[in-house]
Amino acid sequence: MSMSTSRPGSRRGSHLPYRTLAGVVPCPKGWLMASAKLQGITMAPEQPQIVPTFLEVLDYKPAFQVVALFSPVGLLDDPESHGRTCDRMARALLGRPRSGAVLSAPVRASLKCDSYPEARAANGGRLSAVGWRMLKRTAEVHEQMAPYWQRTIHEVHPELSFFQLNGDRPVRFPKHTRAGQDERRALLDGRMPGVERIINEKIRGATPAHLLDAAACLWTARRIVSRGVVHLPEYPEWDGEGLRMEFVQ
Repeated sequence: MSMSTSRPGSRRGSHLPYRTLAGVVPCPKGWLMASAKLQGITMAPEQPQIVPTFLEVLDYKPAFQVVALFSPVGLLDDPESHGRTCDRMARALLGRPRSGAVLSAPVRASLKCDSYPEARAANGGRLSAVGWRMLKRTAEVHEQMAPYWQRTIHEVHPELSFFQLNGDRPVRFPKHTRAGQDERRALLDGRMPGVERIINEKIRGATPAHLLDAAACLWTARRIVSRGVVHLPEYPEWDGEGLRMEFVQ
């Protein structure tokens, strides 16, 4: 499948009476999309689905007008201690122990590395096993991203979304525990009518934690549309390819 040549913001297909939003998170089989239609102030979440490649997120029809993406977008050229400014700010905001969920984005050169030792060396000797597993997904995003896509694609982090949902306080429990999932489910249930269509779904290749993360990202996509978001940092930094290095919360 070839990438659409149209640009975000230009009309792709017929005019729709609603906006199309998605929270997108990586998962073992590709990318989990939690989508919704927004008409006025009413958002209708839809059944989540998995697509194998990030290109299929971009080429999805009808095209998403806002995508809240849980994956690094802007990348450093050279390794810095503790990653990008936005990575460090997110950790400081969340505090321990939730700060551990924010990985440092890899440097651009490491996306082409074929082995963990090589990728770790490219990142200044600091690359976790989880970061290595996610490198393939980050490379997918990097292959397709260009500055104009950032009108549509916004880098987010689910833990920052839950921080906002929880009254600007970090959640208490890890997301892979029953207590953590119940805590996150209650926050979403209280703010997003219809979210059960996402978080109660049984979908092969996605865990309950993936579904909760995708729903939280969708919540942030809704906030992006309403222009109610916070940017970390307030004034973004730009990488060598003209991409913003920021979290939208």
